[in-house]
Amino acid sequence: MDEIFRKAGVRGWVHARCFGCDAETGSGADEPVVLSSVVKVLLVLEFARQVTAGQLDPTDRVRATAADRLGGVGTAGCLDDVEYSLRDAAWFTLTLSDNTAADLLFDRVGVENVRSLARELGLTATRVVGSLRDILQSMAEDIGARDLHEFAARFPGSSVDEIFGTRAVDPLRTTASTARDMTRLLLLIGQDRAGAPEACRWVRDLMREQVYGHRLPSAFPSDTGIWSKTGTLPGIRNEIGVVEYPDGSRYAVAVFTASENLHGRQPEVDRAIGLAGRAAIEGIAHCLPCTAFQGRRSAV
Repeated sequence: MDEIFRKAGVRGWVHARCFGCDAETGSGADEPVVLSSVVKVLLVLEFARQVTAGQLDPTDRVRATAADRLGGVGTAGCLDDVEYSLRDAAWFTLTLSDNTAADLLFDRVGVENVRSLARELGLTATRVVGSLRDILQSMAEDIGARDLHEFAARFPGSSVDEIFGTRAVDPLRTTASTARDMTRLLLLIGQDRAGAPEACRWVRDLMREQVYGHRLPSAFPSDTGIWSKTGTLPGIRNEIGVVEYPDGSRYAVAVFTASENLHGRQPEVDRAIGLAGRAAIEGIAHCLPCTAFQGRRSAV
């Protein structure tokens, strides 16, 4: 795994664990890492829990106005106001990684409730500083921009030192976790232990619909099921997910990377995330009795 990261020119952190026997392996699995949009898994899980508890109506409407739109994919990049239901906001959040939809959900479920969920699930190394809007606002403040609009205009001309000096890409000063915490989160969701079974199932179903297949899924055969979530910030590329093989074996894997450049496209890093996840799964020394390892190396 370390060699994969070295060849891609990044620092990397990875952890994988087997659903069948809880055997695990990793590299830097307990070091703090920037979550970026990976935090949206916790956010939508908390939303799903509140829905199943009758605290929120998933059909309630929200409106993404110019003040909410941060730029980027989904409704975050729309030129006009958009209205949709809370459950559609959740769909945009996990499938497209829509930051505006995520912020509208944060407004409804509450940042503190997402923090409480992390504590309840035993994610002791996980910290949520705020919404996606809060993280981008911190970047704007750190480079001296007056607001997010000025930040968007100034970002292309910002230096590497300016951007890498911001709180948003420092795991000690932003929303962060560890690779081990994230595989625990995936394990609990996959075993219906992160909330009501219908809430966990809905989160899994949304993650299966994620449109980005160029990172973790890129290293696995087409008959392999994967539900996952990416995370991206300048210099940061991540993905966490569960790999489900045709034989029924399942693995939770979390891969985080940090590079020293601001290139928008880094295909070699994207591929490394998949390769590192696959290597981690192959490297698991299974605890007996466990049938998950049978045929695993030949399968991948």
